Amino acid sequence: MFPNKYILKIIATLFVVTLIASCSDNDVVRAELNNTKVQPISLDVYKSPTCGCCKKWISHIDDNGFQSKVHDRNDISSIKEKRGIQPRYRSCHTAISKDGYAFEGHVPAKFIQQFLNEKHDDTVIGLSVPAMPLGSPGMEMGDKFQPYKVLLLKSDGSYEIYSNVQSYEEQF
Repeated sequence: MFPNKYILKIIATLFVVTLIASCSDNDVVRAELNNTKVQPISLDVYKSPTCGCCKKWISHIDDNGFQSKVHDRNDISSIKEKRGIQPRYRSCHTAISKDGYAFEGHVPAKFIQQFLNEKHDDTVIGLSVPAMPLGSPGMEMGDKFQPYKVLLLKSDGSYEIYSNVQSYEEQF
């Protein structure tokens, strides 16, 4: 059918490349095939200048597809109030996406990425991991882990459970 082996090799190569690109859920693979770079998602992070767990959380998100711009403040309660984050949902730091969504506390990068890839109505503020659960990103202490919930915050002060994190491994 194809007298020239060279043409057959080109067609086979194009087929394989197309197959890989169309079957992959990985944007990085697609970007490499298209010879483009995937831009990290930018987050403005507001935190206390002395908080060590915040620095560890920032390392976690920066290692997982985000680029943080850190704003050290002695008092970040005004940021939380401005974003409508009720006191019961607060933690030690607040991250804001370019779209204005808030990510309060030790929310794993996995859930922030998932959230930002979804459509949300105007009542949604963002996600929160209230308090500082042991074993959450930035709160690692040996092999200790405390199950926790990631909350979907709404502007009326209510929430829905976005995810139940029952093990350390579920965060990644």
